[in-house]
Amino acid sequence: MAEPKRIILGSGHFYVAEYDAAQTTLPTDSEIEKPENRLGFAKGGAELEYKPSFYEAKDDLGRVAKQIMTEEEALMKSGVMTLNASTLERLSSTARIDSSAPTGKRIVKIGGIGNQNGKKYVIRFHHVDKADGDIRITIVGNNQAGFTMAFEPDKETVVDVEFKALPMDDEGTLIIYEESDPTTDPEPDPEEP
Repeated sequence: MAEPKRIILGSGHFYVAEYDAAQTTLPTDSEIEKPENRLGFAKGGAELEYKPSFYEAKDDLGRVAKQIMTEEEALMKSGVMTLNASTLERLSSTARIDSSAPTGKRIVKIGGIGNQNGKKYVIRFHHVDKADGDIRITIVGNNQAGFTMAFEPDKETVVDVEFKALPMDDEGTLIIYEESDPTTDPEPDPEEP
């Protein structure tokens, strides 16, 4: 019997938690999907992009050919509409929150190659679907695309982020895509009341 196909509608929750490379397993759903790990509320949904690159050897007449995959890249993108100092700290490897800031202020300093922290993060997009079951997409990586903050007079500020996946195990896994069956999903959505 064929597995039923899904129609995926809607956005979801975006979580980013620091990841120690010495860990041998990913944190559980309940460890990742906590309010303090929320990157911010998404605007414009999320996008997962997987791009393999191939080399093809072919004779001059096009009669014989052979291909091999030479590299692959995975990116997770989203727009973040709710921001704070912690959000910026997770978006830039040179960001640091100034602990000597006066009371009532949070200051984030960004820049200086010597300040690069080398941190990796578990990045999780959790699409909640009560009818067909939740979808979770997980990568390990960091934001390598920088960010832009636009302050417009008639529109909310949305920071577009692009996390690049790094291998998360000794098999070279870049993406974990997980589907849940709503009739058997043991973990409730922690964001629901």
